[in-house]
Amino acid sequence: MTTDLESLKGTAVQAAALLQQHISSGYMPGAIALISLAEHVQVVLVGRHSRELPGALHRNAIFRISSMTKPVTAVAAMMLIEDGKLHLDAPIDYWLPELAHRRVLKRIDGELHDTVPARRPITVADLLTFRLGWGIVLAAPDTYPIQKQIAALKLVGFGPPDPASPIGPDEWLRRLGTLPLMAQPGEQWMYNTGAYVLGVLLARASGRSLPDLLHTRIFEPLGMADTGFFVTPDKRDRLVSAYRLESGSLVLDDDPASSAWATPPAFPDGGAGLVSTADDFLAFSQLFLHRGRANGRRLLAEASITAMTSNQLSAAQRDGGAAILGRGRGWGFGMSVVVSRSDEGLPEGAYGWNGGLGTSWIADPNTHKAAVLMTQTMFTSPTPPAVHQELWRAVFSPTVL
Repeated sequence: MTTDLESLKGTAVQAAALLQQHISSGYMPGAIALISLAEHVQVVLVGRHSRELPGALHRNAIFRISSMTKPVTAVAAMMLIEDGKLHLDAPIDYWLPELAHRRVLKRIDGELHDTVPARRPITVADLLTFRLGWGIVLAAPDTYPIQKQIAALKLVGFGPPDPASPIGPDEWLRRLGTLPLMAQPGEQWMYNTGAYVLGVLLARASGRSLPDLLHTRIFEPLGMADTGFFVTPDKRDRLVSAYRLESGSLVLDDDPASSAWATPPAFPDGGAGLVSTADDFLAFSQLFLHRGRANGRRLLAEASITAMTSNQLSAAQRDGGAAILGRGRGWGFGMSVVVSRSDEGLPEGAYGWNGGLGTSWIADPNTHKAAVLMTQTMFTSPTPPAVHQELWRAVFSPTVL
C-alpha cells in the first residue's frame, strides 16, 4: 500500500515534469515548487535564474510575490485586532480621517460629481474583505471618468504593483480621499485597493511603519529572513529576472540589476509590495496549518485563523468577483477560500492566493497539504495561467494524493 510520503514524492516527480514542459515551451525560464504534507516537504527546482544570463535557479532565489502580500498584511491586521488596537466592525474614520464622510457614485460610469452619501462608514472588516467600495475596474483604461481621475492622481492600488511610485502613504491617502467610492461600503467585492488602505491603517494604528510592523510581528518570529519590501544589496544576486509575455514571447519586465524592488519604496504597499522566497512563504503557510502557532509560540488565535480562512462573501458578491476569484471561490480576510470544488481540483475549505507576477500559494487544512509555486512570468489575465492550475491539480486532486 502506498504511503502518504511515497505519494508526496510521486507528486513532486509529476510536478517537476509539468514545470519542465512549461520551461520548454518558453513560458518561463525556471520555477520552484515546495509541496508539503504535514512536516514533510518535497522541493521541485527546475530551470534557470534568468533567460539572459547563465546559471541554474537556486532554492533561495528571491521573487516578487505581488498579491501574495495580501494575506501577510491581513495577518498583521488580525494581530492588532487581538491587541485591541483595532476592531473588525469599527469605522476606520479615527485612524484615516481622510476617508470619513464618503460619497458614492450613482453609477460606475457616472461623472465624479454625480454621487449620493455613503450609507455607513468604511470598517476594518470592509478593508479585509475588499468591500470598502473601491477596487480595480475590469474595463479598458480611461473607459470611465473615475478611471481617468485615478490615472491623473497617479494612484497605485488600482492596478499592478509599482514600488517606484514616489507618493508616500499620507499623500496617497489624501489623494484617494478626493475620490468618490465606486460602490456603497459592504455591498460589492472589489479587488486590491482595500489591502493598500489596510496597510496605511496598520501603520497608523501601530505607530510604526508597515515594514517594521511586518518584520517584528511576522517575519522575525517565522524566520522569514528574505521577505520584505525591497532586496538589500547583499541579496541582489538572488533576485530573479521578471518577465511579461508579448505576442507569446518573453520580454524582460524587471531586471535585477536595475530593479524597482532594489530600494526601499516611498509607499510600502500592503497589497502587492513584498519579495520573498519559497521557503519563507511555506513558513507563513504553516502558521495557518498549525492554527496560529509557530516555533512553539502562539502568534495568532485560532479564532483569527478560522475567520481569515472562512468565506465572508454572499453568493452575489462571489458572482460579481468571479472574473478574479474564479469559479467556486469566495474571500476570507486577505485570501481566497474554496467554497465548492473548483475546476482545478481544489477541495472545499482550501485557501490561499496568487501573485500576478507569477507566484501562487494554496493550503488544504483538511489534509495538511500545501503548495507554494514561484515563477516570475506575469499573468496575462485575472485567471491564473495553465502552469499554476496544473500544479494545483497534481497536488490536490484526490486521484494523485
